Amino acid sequence: MAESVGSPTQAIDFADLVGTLGDAVVVSDASGAIVVWNAAATRIFGHSAAEALGRSLDLITPERHRRRHWDGYFETMRTGVTRYGADVLRVPAVHKDGHALSIAFTVGMLHGADGTVAGISAVIRDDTRRWTEERDLRRRLAEFESRAPSPGAVETA
Repeated sequence: MAESVGSPTQAIDFADLVGTLGDAVVVSDASGAIVVWNAAATRIFGHSAAEALGRSLDLITPERHRRRHWDGYFETMRTGVTRYGADVLRVPAVHKDGHALSIAFTVGMLHGADGTVAGISAVIRDDTRRWTEERDLRRRLAEFESRAPSPGAVETA
């Protein structure tokens, strides 16, 4: 699929663009089935495109978060409105081998020719390292603060 961008002589192959991005691109249809899964999605989540395509987003959604995920997903499908187009959403996810991930992503609404919502595209980054570093930093800070004398306390020698 190519579409002209910029000058009429310049064309971009969007399948190639999606395939070469360093961030995962996952597109799901109105029912929540995965219809696009790029190489970065495979790197981040561990599932090949063949394993992911046609499957539910439950593939990468931790079980304990699925109800909330689907409530929001179907509300977005119904209304066509999402607040995560410009705002980054940070949520837990799950890798194929079962280990926990922290992901950060934005979404875009996809519409059919008749204007109805046809699906959602997500551009996803593995945020696990940053999340882990911040969690460890919060723990260290809490430990430090628990050892610090309270304000106004008088030290005795």
